Amino acid sequence: MYSFKNDYAEGAHPSILNKLIETNLDQQAGYGDDDYALQAKEILRQKTNNPNAAIFFLSGGTQTNLIVIASLLRIHEAVISAKTGHIFANETGAIEATGHKVISAETTDGKLRPADLQNTLQDYALQPHVVKPKMVYISNSTEIGTIYSKTELEELSNFCRSKDLLLFLDGARLGHALTAENNDLTLADLARLTDVFYIGGTKNGALLGEAVVFNKPELAEYFQYALKQRGAMLAKGRLLSIQFLELFKDDLYFTLAKHANVMAMKMADAIKAKGYSFLTDSTTNQIFPILPKTLIEELSTKYVFYVWKDIDQNNAAVRLITSWATDEKKVDEFIADLK
Repeated sequence: MYSFKNDYAEGAHPSILNKLIETNLDQQAGYGDDDYALQAKEILRQKTNNPNAAIFFLSGGTQTNLIVIASLLRIHEAVISAKTGHIFANETGAIEATGHKVISAETTDGKLRPADLQNTLQDYALQPHVVKPKMVYISNSTEIGTIYSKTELEELSNFCRSKDLLLFLDGARLGHALTAENNDLTLADLARLTDVFYIGGTKNGALLGEAVVFNKPELAEYFQYALKQRGAMLAKGRLLSIQFLELFKDDLYFTLAKHANVMAMKMADAIKAKGYSFLTDSTTNQIFPILPKTLIEELSTKYVFYVWKDIDQNNAAVRLITSWATDEKKVDEFIADLK
């Protein structure tokens, strides 16, 4: 069985493992003050064109979302998310457990737009009897594979600033968004247009890890306290910083993401050629073809993937995900079996 179920089924890129072994006996300061962290942060500041960015390394996406949101919102404030957003749909109420409501907005493509936010602000205008929307949470790429254009993000950013809303971008699959064939955003654009975002390593070649970038350093004034309080400040912080240093010193991060996208698009092209449609228009490493259930059953004997949702009695949408390590021969086998 070959898995197209997620993009973290493999371990880590060999260069990361080699670097961890090479530096294993090098004594370093703990809790994120190691030399590798300083180097990795400097590289990321250069990539984002923001020399003042405050950068922190955390172990996983849910942990990152929880701590960033909890540290930036006051007790009566809430965060707006697309209904498909990870913090609303897939984090077991982690945000609510910190005392902050997640307000969901219905979208057709996983992306929030100013009109969605305006409707939500009107729905929550009866203060102090309702929570106060203070943050907007978005993902790029989204949980259904779509990406924001520069124009869309600029419009969203301008609206948030006009309404005094913080804009937080979940970048668990940011590499795949930035290397998509129709992408026109850069890391520097994200630094300019969001208040805080993170760069996902777990789903793009790292053993684990996410790099949080506060574009306005004043927002991170107390973030280290939040890290420690939530158990996220690793004594061996080097485990995370070495990985991000290796991923970004020669742009390995983008090379790996590009491979995943190319493999996914190869599958998508073959599926389109057979006349099948898709649930979403994705150009990243997640694709959602709508296939006959009989075909899904046959493919399931050789491949692992999610059946995303039923379309009708005879058809369903499935989610196929490729990774930095996806074997092209297995992609070719899948295409041959599809035919």
